[in-house]
Amino acid sequence: MALFSKDIKTLEDLYLHTLRDIYYAEQQIVKALPKMIDKAGNSELKDGFTHHLEETKGHVERLEEVFRKVGEEPEGVTCPAIDGIIKEANEIAGDIADKDVMDAALAAAAQAVEHYEMTRYGTLIAWSHELGRNDCASLLEETLKEEKAADEKLSKVAESRLNKAA
Repeated sequence: MALFSKDIKTLEDLYLHTLRDIYYAEQQIVKALPKMIDKAGNSELKDGFTHHLEETKGHVERLEEVFRKVGEEPEGVTCPAIDGIIKEANEIAGDIADKDVMDAALAAAAQAVEHYEMTRYGTLIAWSHELGRNDCASLLEETLKEEKAADEKLSKVAESRLNKAA
């Protein structure tokens, strides 16, 4: 099984593929977050997920702007990584009866998502600069800052409340 499709021959091709990957991922996250909001018991966690859902919708819009800047239609490609992270989170959350343990699990799952996104955005920013697309880099940097902030908030609430309660 090939790591990438045969039609990726240049950095530009790889850049576009990765944009499509994270576009798909962000759309899957928009679908997954309402379920996480419903399952969260801790009000701070629930509020954080709700806020990040709105941010994530903005991430999708920014990616659509990047697609326009590079002259491409916004289109996703299946991202097995994000599908796997979300699937694992759903499976674990389905097995937990204790609300406090559930909240700790949800925070951990959300951080796995954030870490995946941060790697993708960091790579896309570097490639944007390499390809002379500083306008795209600045849009992607805005999103990366929000992803890092979400991760930091999750760490704080998990370490100060959720993990202790679990």
